[in-house]
Amino acid sequence: MAVLGVGRMGGAMAGTLRRAGFDIVLWNRDQSKADAVATAIGASVASSAAEAASKADVVLSSLADDVAVKSVYLGTEGVVVGLSPSSIAVETSTIDPITVAAVGEAVESTGASFLDCPVSGSVSSVAAGALTVMAGGEEASLQRVMPILEALSSRVIHVGERGSGAVVKLAVNGLVHGLNVALSEALVLAEKAGVARSTAYEVFASGAGGAPFVQYKRDAYEHPDDAAVAFSLDLVAKDLELITGLGARVGAPLAQAEAGLEIVRSAIAAGMGDRDLSAVAVYLRGGGD
Repeated sequence: MAVLGVGRMGGAMAGTLRRAGFDIVLWNRDQSKADAVATAIGASVASSAAEAASKADVVLSSLADDVAVKSVYLGTEGVVVGLSPSSIAVETSTIDPITVAAVGEAVESTGASFLDCPVSGSVSSVAAGALTVMAGGEEASLQRVMPILEALSSRVIHVGERGSGAVVKLAVNGLVHGLNVALSEALVLAEKAGVARSTAYEVFASGAGGAPFVQYKRDAYEHPDDAAVAFSLDLVAKDLELITGLGARVGAPLAQAEAGLEIVRSAIAAGMGDRDLSAVAVYLRGGGD
């Protein structure tokens, strides 16, 4: 199989799949990154997305945004050029359903199959095989790639036809990004009113609002100086723009997401775009850690 895109998530997926016994060919726009991952996990590297697709029955992609997905699939040396009619493309990126439709149609015009399978979880979830997969597309195609998805995830949910995965992923990320802003505001409120950060967070984690997000992001919020970048604010802004754009198209009111987007944009304007999403609390605190 081929894995296209070896950033934080794609590289982790390739490693997990290799440990599960799959033969992997990698491709990345920056080939040096593909070479490094290939050396680490024992995979081969293709010179183009088309070449990678031509060598695989399943092509799994994890890319940064809609522009990257369109380029990698539809470019002159893109995935569509290399697919065979028996291939399946599995797109896991967080992208607009409109992009899913365009890419899916191009893939299926070759006789190949297409699934949009975005995931919920972090790099550590990938390593543990504990992602949640939201799969859009035909059931028969999903069953063919189930061993691959099961190696990466603890649950695969077939959410509907092609494009449904992208829709549900945007809804999920809207929830996560809403939690991020709400948690940041609550923490800063308690701190500015005189309660120690760690004490306030202990209460949050122990109470009705102690969702998994609150639990696994605790160190990042309590110790922002040491927070690894699991998901940057630049990517949060990209997500919220997609989410509010979808809301506008379908007539869904998204006042919280719109307000959250303005807060994130302000944090980015303050120079925090490359920081972890938990840096919203740093921004609301006044920029000091």
